[in-house]
Amino acid sequence: MATTNDLKNGLVLKLDGGELWTVVEFQHVKPGKGGAFVRTKLKNILSGKVVDKTFNAGVKVDVANVDKREMQYSYLDGDDFVFMDTETYDMVNVGRSVVGDAANYMLENTLATVAFNEGNPLYVDLPAAAELTIAHTEPGLQGDRSTGGTKPATLETGAEIKVPLFITTGEKVKVDTRTGEYLGRA
Repeated sequence: MATTNDLKNGLVLKLDGGELWTVVEFQHVKPGKGGAFVRTKLKNILSGKVVDKTFNAGVKVDVANVDKREMQYSYLDGDDFVFMDTETYDMVNVGRSVVGDAANYMLENTLATVAFNEGNPLYVDLPAAAELTIAHTEPGLQGDRSTGGTKPATLETGAEIKVPLFITTGEKVKVDTRTGEYLGRA
C-alpha cells in the first residue's frame, strides 16, 4: 500500500476489484478552499482505456507488484512473440495483445523491457526511438525540399509512417516508438 503522495508516472495500481492501471499523468492540487487532492490520468493495462480519476490527498492506494525485466525479442511463433531474458536466457511467449503497437517497431534481437505481474506479462516497453529501414516509398520529385510535405512510407517491419519527400527506399530512419513519428535519418 502507498499513499497518493507516492504516485508517479509509470506506477501500476490495483483498483476496482483487482484491475491493473498505470499512472500516465498526475498532478497534486491544493485549492485555496477545501482539502488537497491528486488528479490523475490512468490507463488500463489490459484494455488500453484511459480515464481521469481524482484521489483525496493522503488516501491509501494499492500498488501492484510489477517486475520489469530486460528481454530480447527472438522470433514470432504464430501469434506469440518469443522473448529471451538477457540474464537467465529463459524464453517467454508474449501474446500479440500484450505487445500492442510495439510490434510495429521490433525486429529480431531488439531489446525491450517486459513488465510482469504474478508471472504474467503486462506490457512491452521499447526504447524511445528505433532505427529502421524504409522498405518502400514513392520516389521524390525534382524540387522536393526538406521543409516540404510528407509522403507515406512502409518500414521493414510492415508499419506505415509519414516521411519527408526527400526520403527514398532503402534509407535508415529514426522513428519514435511511442507515436510512430519520423525523427530523422539514422
